[in-house]
Amino acid sequence: MSTGSAGFVAGLTAAALATVGVLAYQASASVPGSLGGGHERNSPAAAASKMPRDKSNPAALPAGSGTGRRVVYSLDDDRVWLVGAGNKVRRTFRVVPGSVDPRTGVHRVTSRSGAVTGTDGTPIEHVVRFTSRDGVHIGFSAAVGPPKEQVDPKVRTGGIRESRADGYVMWKFALVGEQVVVIR
Repeated sequence: MSTGSAGFVAGLTAAALATVGVLAYQASASVPGSLGGGHERNSPAAAASKMPRDKSNPAALPAGSGTGRRVVYSLDDDRVWLVGAGNKVRRTFRVVPGSVDPRTGVHRVTSRSGAVTGTDGTPIEHVVRFTSRDGVHIGFSAAVGPPKEQVDPKVRTGGIRESRADGYVMWKFALVGEQVVVIR
């Protein structure tokens, strides 16, 4: 085999190994909780893994919530932080969770929609989806117009609702591929 052919084969092998590694990571990230040890919202083990908080400033970015540009979402605090370069919080705000929580861990924004109708029938905008669980897509969105008086508790929804102003900022910040860190 010539030197050029050996280099070509080595390059193909490296590319194949990298692809297998990415696919293995994606597969491990989508293992159902019953198989992969995922935690439900009220699980004692999940509560024990809550990130440390600054008691004097509840809106402060939790320690241990990752590094680099990212969205941090706290299940327990119903709060989001948009974190830019240098670990600087660009914005933080409260949200109203849906009935289906995402698993804790690192996710990536998978898709976005400018305006759609939510699973609960509410018109929503600036939809930023980052995972799914048990067939329910989960993401951030803002309701258009007045919120519904009552949401049907039987409807499984992964919509994490934010104000329209916060939704616009999230839309500008969280492009497809952006890291979303879900913590307790």
